[in-house]
Amino acid sequence: MAGKGSDMSKGTVGGGGTTMLRRINVAAVLDAVRRSAPAPLRVAELVERTGLARPTVAQAVDELLDAGWLQQHGPDSADRSLGRPAIRVSLRGRAAPVLGLDVGPHRVTVGVSDLAGRKLSLVRRSGPGWTAQELLGVISEVITEALAEAEVPADDIAAAVAASPGIVDEHTGRVQLVPSVPGWSAIDLIKHVRSLLDCPVILDNDANLAALAIAAARGGTGTLLAVQWGERLGAGIVIDGRLHRGTGAAGEIGFIATAPDDVINPEDSRGPLERAVGSEAIATLGRQAALDNPDSRLAELGGDQLDTADVFAAAAERDPVAQAVVQQVARDFARALAPAVLVLDPTAVVIGGGVARAGAVLLDAISDQLRLLTLNHPKLELSALAEDAVVTGAMRMALDEVWQRKLPTPTLTSTT
Repeated sequence: MAGKGSDMSKGTVGGGGTTMLRRINVAAVLDAVRRSAPAPLRVAELVERTGLARPTVAQAVDELLDAGWLQQHGPDSADRSLGRPAIRVSLRGRAAPVLGLDVGPHRVTVGVSDLAGRKLSLVRRSGPGWTAQELLGVISEVITEALAEAEVPADDIAAAVAASPGIVDEHTGRVQLVPSVPGWSAIDLIKHVRSLLDCPVILDNDANLAALAIAAARGGTGTLLAVQWGERLGAGIVIDGRLHRGTGAAGEIGFIATAPDDVINPEDSRGPLERAVGSEAIATLGRQAALDNPDSRLAELGGDQLDTADVFAAAAERDPVAQAVVQQVARDFARALAPAVLVLDPTAVVIGGGVARAGAVLLDAISDQLRLLTLNHPKLELSALAEDAVVTGAMRMALDEVWQRKLPTPTLTSTT
């Protein structure tokens, strides 16, 4: 059975040319199965998709079954009705499971996925706010819980990706400029996760990973501006399937100025736009509106105990006070985002994060405002992934790491 140390790109038979050819053929077959996952394929279908001869495909399938990368299925109903007992094969998902970690100042989320991209577990832990050392303890607990729920031993995890707010220094593997978690920039998160899993670990910005997940879910080409909107605001830019990082801080829209005298203060826990339209700011606006309008639906829903969801719910019920709050949020957000839209001219702007659960009441208001401030009007969407976009992107990047490290897609095939 294939494990974390298995590598089907290594050949052991014959001379150098034969070994290389077998590696290429095996990789071609496995890549075809991967692209079909989780649906199984017959040998005849693999012959068609790889361009390899049937005996070559059959030999590669046997090697992959023996190594534990593939699993075998019986013939489907169509095959049985035609009297052809053709076997089918698919990825054996637990051959190389991966882990995604989403770390924030108030919540830690861990997901475990199998090799075919199926989620085996998803565990969240929320809190009032942790110090850096407390956060490390929470991370350890949530990873342990997620592994137990997935029934995957820690030693079986083939790769892990951790997502964090802030700017990730690709040279040091540390996070910079995260005032919302005191001491976080001094923490070696990669080292901590490796101590729990003993596998390759990648650290990346949370909004970048959310953008990759959203882009994969949408498919297609073009320029995508994916906004991660919760208590914090960030964005990822994906151009024709590739993430644009700039020099490391691309997409930090939370620091966009919302007033002429706004300046960036690295010591402040939030940027100007986050202070204006982050989820806590929306709740604060709703609470104040409820106090000012005691007969409104906002006052009925909780007054000074309102949360962000209450504000959007009241607006959806056509409460004029709540609608005015949503209009203010949409206006401030659109004014901040419009310059980025004018510069990038994106195919779509997709909003993820907790605020994405607001639905059409917010989307329509933002769309109306952007229409007044931009030349080309990109398609505006809410991500179905919502607050799971980051951890989904982390698991996806971890899977990409497994495939790139163990089984690179071949650039050459043989028909012999």
